[in-house]
Amino acid sequence: MKTNLAASVLSALLYAQGLLGFAALATVLLKERTPVEMTVSANLPTGPSVVVVR
Repeated sequence: MKTNLAASVLSALLYAQGLLGFAALATVLLKERTPVEMTVSANLPTGPSVVVVR
């Protein structure tokens, strides 16, 4: 009886670890990577700017 319970617990833990590993792999593969040029150009102002020098 205890052997069957231990086997069930071990099986559940291995299953959970497999699910977490799959989720981690999917997160890495599906991560959206934005190009550097797009992020830099998005931060630049488009209109006229005023520079004050003292």
